[in-house]
Amino acid sequence: MNDSKKTIKGELLAPCLYHEHTGKTNTEKTLEAAASRAGELDIQCILVASTSGETGLMAAKLMAKRNVVVVTHSTGFTKPDHQQLRPELRMQIEAAGAQILTCQHAFGGVGRAVRKKLGTYELEEIMAFTLRTFGEGTKVAIEIALMAADAGLASTQIPCISVGGTAEGADTALVLLPAHAQNFFDLRVLEILAKPRLY
Repeated sequence: MNDSKKTIKGELLAPCLYHEHTGKTNTEKTLEAAASRAGELDIQCILVASTSGETGLMAAKLMAKRNVVVVTHSTGFTKPDHQQLRPELRMQIEAAGAQILTCQHAFGGVGRAVRKKLGTYELEEIMAFTLRTFGEGTKVAIEIALMAADAGLASTQIPCISVGGTAEGADTALVLLPAHAQNFFDLRVLEILAKPRLY
């Protein structure tokens, strides 16, 4: 029996990949861990945060038989009207069969506007800082699950795998049950598949 499927007294033993540090160098191994666990659990929905599109394209190719949703930064995140997803990578991601989601960040948006204008943090950004105690990638993976659920691209009834990272690439993968942002506290992290130890 595969170690990842062993049970002891009704408890499941599942592997977790702990990276020494954060960042892009962990992308391939993180996506491989996500793909492997998706196969073991027959999870069809894979959410992947991707800024330029590089990580999204890697995921789309690696998990081409699954429903891959690539979640970008919102347009205007770095400067007005600018979308960071590179057009040529967008075309390749879509050609690989993945969907692309661009929308307001679940832990940003209007609350971030209040902080920028008035210097006062709002609730959603405080939640983001709290989730970062597990690492930036964990915060991102949870945030994009809310965004995908709100867009109707991830079911709140079926577990998915959500992949996030720190600055560039992917270093975190979670099996989770998504929730709509208005029902945030219904979201459940079921398994941690990969994360950095030091961040």
